[in-house]
Amino acid sequence: MRTSIMWSSATKLLLLLSLLAGVLSFVKFDHCINSNWATPDVDIHACYSDIPSLFTDRGLNTHQWAYSNGDKAIEYPVVMGAIMWATTWLTPAAGNEIRNYFYINALLLLLLFVGVVLLIGKMRPKFAYLLPVAPAVIGSLFINWDMWGIITMILAIYYFDRHHYSASAIALAVSIATKFFPVLLLLPILFIFWKGRRVREASHYLLMTVFVWFAINAPVFLTTPKGWWRFYDLNLNRDADWGSIWYALSLLGINMNHLNYFSILSVVVILLLFLLFLLFLADFDIPLPLAQVSFILMASVLCVGKVYSPQYVLWLAPLAILALRDRRDLPAFWIWQGGEAVYHVAIWQHLALVSGAHFGLPDGAYAIATLIRIAATVYFLLVLVRRALKNPSQPRKEARGRLADFLFGTAESYP
Repeated sequence: MRTSIMWSSATKLLLLLSLLAGVLSFVKFDHCINSNWATPDVDIHACYSDIPSLFTDRGLNTHQWAYSNGDKAIEYPVVMGAIMWATTWLTPAAGNEIRNYFYINALLLLLLFVGVVLLIGKMRPKFAYLLPVAPAVIGSLFINWDMWGIITMILAIYYFDRHHYSASAIALAVSIATKFFPVLLLLPILFIFWKGRRVREASHYLLMTVFVWFAINAPVFLTTPKGWWRFYDLNLNRDADWGSIWYALSLLGINMNHLNYFSILSVVVILLLFLLFLLFLADFDIPLPLAQVSFILMASVLCVGKVYSPQYVLWLAPLAILALRDRRDLPAFWIWQGGEAVYHVAIWQHLALVSGAHFGLPDGAYAIATLIRIAATVYFLLVLVRRALKNPSQPRKEARGRLADFLFGTAESYP
């Protein structure tokens, strides 16, 4: 009974903090609501949102299907596009329709955010309060529809760590069909199955994820293939864009030839390093909860991605909290959040200058802010990896030696 009462109190506190975060975020966006999202006002006041912008630019205000508008088709996977289209039917036509569309979607995003916070409260009750008080999270809540994919990603991790693999696979497939980021989680998931010698379960999980993803995508692919492909084409062929290390380097005069190939190679290298990290953990016989390794993988890949939008912190923050081992990790968490907050201010002030404001952040300063964010992320990652590998027992030290011999040893055993 006492535990139940304490948990009820903790849930109420998380609920209160979540709603407070939503109110603060809404206040941040309120200036743009009142100015009807005028440019460069949206950047000067850091209250830009894709929600009102795409409402008119993608034909959603006429209830046009999200993927049937040719070059103006929605540049997101199908679940998010369907949500963007479906919420137009919930929008009152009377009054300011753009504003009403933002209100409807902001309310739904707030409810989803509350759900994510409460889920983190069940999975990591000790640190769940960090999510609704993180400044970069508060500043980014209503920029985009990402929270729809985030809650299903967290559900996939929640169910997986509780061995409800079918529910996890379905949730992960929905999340991938919403934003595609969570496809990265398949690597640690399949590794965990492999470590436990559960090949049949791994096959079942992978096949179910692929089947559900295909079932969601097939109707859109078959009816509007050009619109469906637009998201994938954009991400495969885009140049270095806002927030990426490549764009920052280009602003500093360091240009990369064949960026697409180089960025793919960078991702492959990170995946291999992550796999080595998992092998070390397995050889040390350290538990591999999906919740604690997901942040390391996703944050590492986003460090070398070709774009880093301000709302991406919403994907990383819940995973970062799940990755925390004890209070000794908190300083690194806040350093990382500080880097995200610096970048959140920098991107909008730089865009203000680009969009015609009389003041703002010049190229060099914006590039430095981008590199500060990446450096803070790398520092946090190193702290988490070091903590995971710290002070192995003697059997684990011997296991590390065996793995090192396998990976880097000489051929002295050969005749």
